[in-house]
Amino acid sequence: MSGPLVSVVLPVYNGEPYLAAAIESILRQDYKRLDVIAIDDGSTDRSLDILQRHQEANGRLRIVSRENRGLIATLNEGIAMAKGELVARMDADDIAYPTRFSRQIALFQERPRLAICGTGVDRLIGNRVVRGTPNPIHQSADWHVLSMFYTAFMHSTVMYNRNIIPTDMLTYDATYVHAEDFDVFRRITREFPAAMIDDSLVAYRVHDESVTNKHKRPMRRTHLKIAAENLQRESLIDDADALHAIGAAVTPDTVRRAADCLLSIEEKIAALGMQTSASHKEGLMCFFYFVYQLIADEKQPQLTHQFLTQTGKWHAIRRRERYGLRAAAYAPWCSRIWSDASLRLDALARYRQSVPVKSVPPLQGLA
Repeated sequence: MSGPLVSVVLPVYNGEPYLAAAIESILRQDYKRLDVIAIDDGSTDRSLDILQRHQEANGRLRIVSRENRGLIATLNEGIAMAKGELVARMDADDIAYPTRFSRQIALFQERPRLAICGTGVDRLIGNRVVRGTPNPIHQSADWHVLSMFYTAFMHSTVMYNRNIIPTDMLTYDATYVHAEDFDVFRRITREFPAAMIDDSLVAYRVHDESVTNKHKRPMRRTHLKIAAENLQRESLIDDADALHAIGAAVTPDTVRRAADCLLSIEEKIAALGMQTSASHKEGLMCFFYFVYQLIADEKQPQLTHQFLTQTGKWHAIRRRERYGLRAAAYAPWCSRIWSDASLRLDALARYRQSVPVKSVPPLQGLA
């Protein structure tokens, strides 16, 4: 069969509820030259049984089962086992649409110097799919700049080109636990070309047991650590400790320092003049939203009010949130009521935007 061999690295830890759908979505790809490496990282549920059942039906699936070592060790083990010149990531609770790999491979063949390619995502919430929308910035993005501020690619959508990326660079660093992908992406995009296929080629499953939800606090701290390192490297930050401090504790002092830090970064970017790109502005705005959400999740409206007032970014949040925060800042007892009402409205909006899984052709039979 012509075309490059693609090694798919699939870490598995207690993935029983969604694992079968994830594996089937890989094996049903319209591109067939695959080497699928599933590493059972000490699961205590029926994950291994599910993997073995699929291996019996399809010889492209290789299985490693051992004691629990954590995600970073598992990813590095999988990449070391990979035989393909292209390495695709996949999570055990997500679903790849049938053309995902063929679309990414076509882009690598069109651009041989490309190092990494991601794709857009739909969100899979229960039995409904919320369609993703393309970001116009991706058409002309400076991926190095975007990757200074946030995780530019959804991890389970990326495909790596090992003909371009040195072996040591394609290694996940345990120093950056729960944000190891952010670290890898910033290192790759700093030196090599990257690209995004805006079409949604993966359904990203949203649920309470996901790594993102279970480890939100340490993930945010590591994210802030990486962002601080990136900004220091580019001489765009004076008080990097302000980012570490807000990650450790949200207090009036850390909120003040974080707001001052963001304003300083904004000024430094503006001072770049003609060198300032849309990617700088997009990256900084995404980083603002990241810090804003970290503070808002503490459910102390006075602190969120302080942050928005000091940064001058009241216009950047939704009108509904502005009204709620201003009221709650003066009557804190309103905060929980307004927050609960806002969450219900968001859930209703998502439901109205979504469609049943069964009505989305790539997901039929995988629900």
